[in-house]
Amino acid sequence: MEYVIVLAIIVFVLVFWDRPIMVLTFEDGKLTQSKGNIPNGFLMGCKDIAHKQPFSGKIKVYKNRFTTKLVFSKSVPSKVKQRIHNVFPYSGNTKKRGKRA
Repeated sequence: MEYVIVLAIIVFVLVFWDRPIMVLTFEDGKLTQSKGNIPNGFLMGCKDIAHKQPFSGKIKVYKNRFTTKLVFSKSVPSKVKQRIHNVFPYSGNTKKRGKRA
């Protein structure tokens, strides 16, 4: 019986644990914390956007088998979100398709 409870707890932790591959934390337009393997172009683009339009908040990047997704904290303005999406290097379509005529 104890093994079932321990196994249930382990499965719960694995499923619901927050595991982003990259985290960027900004405060008043300055990068205060970064975590993960962040591409240099994306990092420089985010710093440039934060310098021109100062904001505070977190940007998290999640990856699964099919897509890479950006998640922003609520304090990040929508115009800044769009600019960061534009410099994000993994936003292209990942499915391999043939050329269309």
